[in-house]
Amino acid sequence: MKAIRRFTVRSVLPDNLKPLANLAQNLRWSWHRPTRDFFASLDPQVWDEVGHDPVAFLGSVSTEKLAELSANPDIVNQAQELDCGLSDYLSKPLWFESEFNNADKPKAIAYFSAEFGITAVLPQYSGGLGILAGDHLKSASDLGVPIIGVGLLYQAGYFRQSLTREGWQRESYPVIDPDNLPLSLLRQQDGSPAYVSIPLPDRRTLWAQIWVAKVGRIPLLLLDSDVAKNDEATRLVTDRLYGGSKDHRMEQELLLGVGGVKALRLFSELTGAPTPEVYHCNEGHAGFMAVERIRELMNGEERLDFGTAIEAVRSGTLFTTHTPVPAGIDRFDRGLAQRYLSAIEIPGVTTDQILSLGAESYEGGDPNVFNMAVFGLRMARMANGVAKLHGKVSRGMFHSLWPNFDVTEVPITSITNGVHGSTWTDGRLAELARGHQDPGEHVNTYRWVRPASEGGVSDEELWQLRRDLRLQLVKDARRRVKASWLERGASPAELAWCDEILDPDTLTIGFARRVPTYKRLTLMINDPERLAAILTNKDRPVQIIVAGKSHPDDEQGVSLIQQLVHFADQHGVRDRIAFLPNYDMDMAQILMPGVDVWLNNPLRPLEASGTSGMKCALNGALNLSILDGWWDELYDGRNGWAIPTADGVDDPVRRDQIEAAGLYDLIENTVAPRFYDRDENGVPRHWMEMVRHTLATLGPQVQAQRMVSEYVEKLYTPVAASSRRLNALGHSDTRSLADYKARVRSAWPQISVNHVVSEVGDTATVGDEASFFADVQLGNLRPEDVEVQVVFGRVTPDDTISSFQTLPMNCVGEENGLFKYQLVTTLKQAGPYGYLVRVVPHNDMMAGFTELGLATNAERASDSPEVHFNFGS
Repeated sequence: MKAIRRFTVRSVLPDNLKPLANLAQNLRWSWHRPTRDFFASLDPQVWDEVGHDPVAFLGSVSTEKLAELSANPDIVNQAQELDCGLSDYLSKPLWFESEFNNADKPKAIAYFSAEFGITAVLPQYSGGLGILAGDHLKSASDLGVPIIGVGLLYQAGYFRQSLTREGWQRESYPVIDPDNLPLSLLRQQDGSPAYVSIPLPDRRTLWAQIWVAKVGRIPLLLLDSDVAKNDEATRLVTDRLYGGSKDHRMEQELLLGVGGVKALRLFSELTGAPTPEVYHCNEGHAGFMAVERIRELMNGEERLDFGTAIEAVRSGTLFTTHTPVPAGIDRFDRGLAQRYLSAIEIPGVTTDQILSLGAESYEGGDPNVFNMAVFGLRMARMANGVAKLHGKVSRGMFHSLWPNFDVTEVPITSITNGVHGSTWTDGRLAELARGHQDPGEHVNTYRWVRPASEGGVSDEELWQLRRDLRLQLVKDARRRVKASWLERGASPAELAWCDEILDPDTLTIGFARRVPTYKRLTLMINDPERLAAILTNKDRPVQIIVAGKSHPDDEQGVSLIQQLVHFADQHGVRDRIAFLPNYDMDMAQILMPGVDVWLNNPLRPLEASGTSGMKCALNGALNLSILDGWWDELYDGRNGWAIPTADGVDDPVRRDQIEAAGLYDLIENTVAPRFYDRDENGVPRHWMEMVRHTLATLGPQVQAQRMVSEYVEKLYTPVAASSRRLNALGHSDTRSLADYKARVRSAWPQISVNHVVSEVGDTATVGDEASFFADVQLGNLRPEDVEVQVVFGRVTPDDTISSFQTLPMNCVGEENGLFKYQLVTTLKQAGPYGYLVRVVPHNDMMAGFTELGLATNAERASDSPEVHFNFGS
């Protein structure tokens, strides 16, 4: 029988144990080991039964047990000390308040994301995007950065993965009970739930209540459509992460964006939290927040016009793209987008005007599509990718939005992702570090990895710890494989072999991530016989532990899992390779510290960043990876290995064969020999040298605290400054900027560069002066509206300018309607150089001259032979 309703009955805590409730409700416990260890010590059996969830734990401990605990003064004192420690953490000045001194720093930042991976207890994530968002909030809390997170509360999260007897992925969707999670419902002053609503087509309304998770100092607002005010279909809008039809996804993204802004306003009204100055759109799913902010500004007291409202919204928006391939972008049919957006009434604005902001109105674009990434970029003051290589890929991917500029000038910067050290560093490693640190020294300094002769950790200690972590992983993997086979229909009598698989003294490689095709889960079995020989080598055996989920609608990804599982099921290798179902944060926190090597073999350059290898590096594991994502910039030859790539090979089958062969060669001839090369004490000294180097060099660089501080310094603060300026004094500057842009767009077709001359010969000498002259037609614009530039740099044999600098020319007069421009510069380096002259918009209220995407270049004319010249030393 199924219950028609569920509810939770909780024990009443004795007064002297009230601090336990406070500790359980703040998710800081998910990265504060002393708090977790304390809860585990109260009743280890119940703690394991509830999946290490403090809220569920307090709801499961008997009244008698609570009475026993409350009579124990040591327990009571420890609970109070931890509660005081939490209060101190929440109130003391941290980096943002005490060390980051910048008058423009934001008062509050709203961080929108479709998923957040804070803890396995709150399964609101599918993969790297969500884990990154969770680590972003945790690190912001540790730094004191005033962020407010905004997301959705999915009734069934992503999905629970199991396997069929034949090795196919099987999905199930356990329902989450928010009343039994570390969440609280946002309520009105009278105690009733607070709701937001958004209009839907056919005069329907989508209502959502707001759950608040405390992520240390950071409030995370999660919107939930499963409320009685909705009809049955609308209640299911937040049923699953990344599930359903295009209509379903559209409704989810409208709730996240439009509803998220409304939730922020309601949260500020009810709690006194500051109104955000910066709105960070983490991927395009939340892009519709711009629509609601435009509506607010046009309907509210400001009564802004559409163009001015756009500029006001843009001034405070940051867009982060995580997508290295066009197929990964949300693109909605224009008709579908029009139907939903037409329900959001903004007086004086047509739906077509909103749709134009996300239109692929560029060469090669599809006019029948509304592109969420294009919308996000057009509505953002600044934009970034998540690794240096990904920034470069993104500039090429979105170059069509800035067609008149060189791809290097596309205004998308990059901040390389990081991971939250306290979440992903194993507690035993942190304890070992603290034993070799100076008093008060933070574990993330990594000075503890200096040689033992200098007070650091010895090879023997570190090697033994690495062995302990590997043993922990082996035990966990055995348990999971056995449980998986029981779910697959095997009987306990035929599973004794599961207790003997893997070996705590064997070189262990890990591979775990989402399973889209470009991450190439099955590259390792490209040559099954060769891999089997590597795994079963008598002198240098290797074992591989694999995990990952594929989106249920991704038939290719699901097939890759089945192929891998089929290989792992074979009798000859099943004790050396294991697939662990239902990859989640709990598994990752054992898997990543326990492996010796982390394998990553995406199809370059399709990995935006990747962070799993960073988590391994924090624990002393070495990376074996394609030079893609973050590894492309942080690999230094001593912290792991780079798998050779077959760049330029167009045949995907042949490319996989070449790169798989390179992978096998590395494992056989370099990785395994180095791991098994032991001295008389059984310690692989060369291997340990690489482990130390990894901890000392990668440890600080892969921290999410480094990432968040870069966001604050390079993006949040300048965006906040522009928002403050453009939205001050009744939006007078915003109106001025909107008027300027409208005027420039209208007048731009009249712009031309009529004549260009340079006074430098075909061959010049370093130190010579070069003079450039240009006559420019500006039409209805004035010189102060534009900048005339000389783009000057080295040229290739086909006259392509590379590695250039942009030099502004001076307006020196006007004659017959033409403005005269001049530049004199000194030639500083030898080699073949060329130049062109162009006109771009100029306004100091813009983020840069590329903002409008407009540029007019001088045509290469027969009377201007000087566009290409050489000069020597």
